[in-house]
Amino acid sequence: MRIAIIGAGMAGILSAVKLTEAGLTDVTVYEKADRLGGTWRENTYPGIACDVPSHLYSYSFHLNPDWSHPFSPGQEIQAYLEDVAHAHQVDELIRFGEEVIECAWRDQQWHLETSSGLRDKVDFVIAATGVLHHPNYPNIEGIETFGGAIFHSSRWDHRVAIDGARVGIVGTGSTAVQMVSAVVDRAQKLSLFQRTPQWIMPQENPAYGEEERADWIQNPQKLQKLHGNLSELFAGFANGIVDAESPQMAMIADLCRQNLVVKVTDPVLREKLRPNYRAACKRLVISPNFYESMQKANAELVTEPIECIETRGVRTDDGRLHDLDVLVLATGFKVDAFMRPMSVIGRDGKDLSQAWADRPNAYLSISIPDFPNFVMLNGPNGPVGNFSLIEVAEMQFDYIMQLIDLVHSGECREISPTQVAMDQFETERVKAAANTIWSSGCRSWYLDDRGIPATWPWSFDRFRAEMERPKMVASDRRD
Repeated sequence: MRIAIIGAGMAGILSAVKLTEAGLTDVTVYEKADRLGGTWRENTYPGIACDVPSHLYSYSFHLNPDWSHPFSPGQEIQAYLEDVAHAHQVDELIRFGEEVIECAWRDQQWHLETSSGLRDKVDFVIAATGVLHHPNYPNIEGIETFGGAIFHSSRWDHRVAIDGARVGIVGTGSTAVQMVSAVVDRAQKLSLFQRTPQWIMPQENPAYGEEERADWIQNPQKLQKLHGNLSELFAGFANGIVDAESPQMAMIADLCRQNLVVKVTDPVLREKLRPNYRAACKRLVISPNFYESMQKANAELVTEPIECIETRGVRTDDGRLHDLDVLVLATGFKVDAFMRPMSVIGRDGKDLSQAWADRPNAYLSISIPDFPNFVMLNGPNGPVGNFSLIEVAEMQFDYIMQLIDLVHSGECREISPTQVAMDQFETERVKAAANTIWSSGCRSWYLDDRGIPATWPWSFDRFRAEMERPKMVASDRRD
């Protein structure tokens, strides 16, 4: 059985390891870049870190006793992924610089073509393309006229000098918050252009001591226990966030309010930083020192809307020109792209662009009707907003492995969800989404074009139960 994995990020590496462990060795990982790592390869901005604790954002089969902090920096996560791939010898399966531009289902196989012209035929495709990898550039008048250095946060230009520069950051999500704290002491002036304030959850991040790390090396069962405890803690958070009136949401809201009131002493600045929506309606931002950073003498919060960008800097609606040397666009990603712009043609010539003409959706965030033997990790409508994505991917892969086994054993040749199952899942998901904190009255990247949260709206326990085994029905197809 031949299997193609598209993407060598966190989920692609996981898939390669699990497939080879199962004895399926005819596996090729197609990676468009020249290095593995996915989002951790792409994002190298100052201050980058994961907002999930490192000991939970780790593969359960390859725990790392040597994380430097509870929330470790991005370069450590990148190094960890490279270490896992090398330790499990799956780096040898990766074809770098091969972007898959087309997948077409013909004669009960997937026919792949890459940007270099390479062609392949496989029995099963695992799309591990991720969510946050197509930068979203803002449509601001004059953006092309800026005379200084300008780049998206996920395309950080390390050739550009930050020290002593006048730096502007557009956006106030997790990325911008991390950058502010990392750059403010280096810049001559830092201007944060805020469209919408964020609730900030206080979270200290002290370095682990050498003795602590040595203890995990010598007693791996303690590391396993820590991983399990963090998983239970996050499960409680995940269960709370899908019920807007839950005690967990009330506690989080109180912590965020107290953090703002206690940390920001200037009442004018405090009100500028105070959101008018409920905590966790947008993705909850955590930081130990964002508020302190924004109160430094060289930091300025700009709340006037941006009118345009000029050669010298950013002009706001009040007529003021903010002179800048560097402008960073922390404006997020096109989260509805997934595999696209790759062309995917399924059964009877069905085009993915047609199937997703309204918006992306997938049964259990894994598979799509009429696209047989094609599965996704962290696909549409998955728990991107409330679980550790590594934990999610591991559970999803266990489910996917059962589908692969059915084809590998010859029990079936093609496997995909029925349209009835897809429609029922989507109806139930949309209904449940109304009860979540994400539907409580804010704009966020979790919302689709209808204003409905596009994420998993149920509990962690339900997700785990759904991933235990596929619900199978026989097809009347004779091929």
